[in-house]
Amino acid sequence: MTFLGYLLDPDKWSGPDGILVLCGQHLYYTLVTLLIAGAIGFPVGLYVGHTRRGVTLVAGLANPLRALPSLGLLVLLVILCGPLFASDLAFEVPSLIVLVLLAVPPIMTTTYAGVAAVDPAAVDAARGMGYRPLGIVFHVEIPCALPFIFSGLRNATLQVISTATIAAYASLGGLGRLMIDGRAQSDYGQMVAGAIMVGILVILVDFLLGIVGRLVVSRGLRQLL
Repeated sequence: MTFLGYLLDPDKWSGPDGILVLCGQHLYYTLVTLLIAGAIGFPVGLYVGHTRRGVTLVAGLANPLRALPSLGLLVLLVILCGPLFASDLAFEVPSLIVLVLLAVPPIMTTTYAGVAAVDPAAVDAARGMGYRPLGIVFHVEIPCALPFIFSGLRNATLQVISTATIAAYASLGGLGRLMIDGRAQSDYGQMVAGAIMVGILVILVDFLLGIVGRLVVSRGLRQLL
C-alpha cells in the first residue's frame, strides 16, 4: 500500500491503533515533556538572566544536552529503569527523560537571552518607581523577553514532536508506531505515512504557537517573533 492509500483509508484512522489515537498520544508526550522542561528551564533561565550569575554554567550545559544521542540514551535508560518499575513506567520514564533533556536547553537559553537583553534603562526606571526585584522580573523583564521566550518554546516544541517518535522504540505509542510497525512488516507506505503525519503535526502546532505568540506579546515587540 502506498502512503497516500494508507492515509486515505478510513480504517487506518479509527480504533485503538488508529492515526487519531496515535496523534493524541504523540501530543500527550509532547505536552508532558514541555511542562516538565518548562518547570526546569524557565526558572533557571530567568534567574541567570536577572542576576547574570551562572551564565557559564548555562552555556556549558546547553550545548552538550543538545548533542546527546537520543536513541542510544533511551535504550540505556530503559535498561537501567527496567528493574525499578513493574509497569509501563519502565518505558515512559526513560522516554520522558530523553525528551526533557532535549527540550530544556532552548527554553533555558532563550529565557536567559531574552531577560538579559532587556533595556537597562527600563529596569532602572522600574526600580526608580519603587518596584521590588520580583516586580521588575514579572512586570518588566518577562513581558519584554516574551518574544525570545516564545521562540525557545516553539523550538523546543518542534524538536520534541520530531523526536517523540523514539517512544515507539520503547514499546510506547505515538506516531513513531507507524514507522516501527511499518518497518517490521516491510510496509514502506505506512512508514512514509508516519513521517508525513509527524511533519503535518509539526506545522500545525508551530502555526498555533505563532498565533498564541502574536496574541500574548505586545504589539511593539511582535516584530521579534
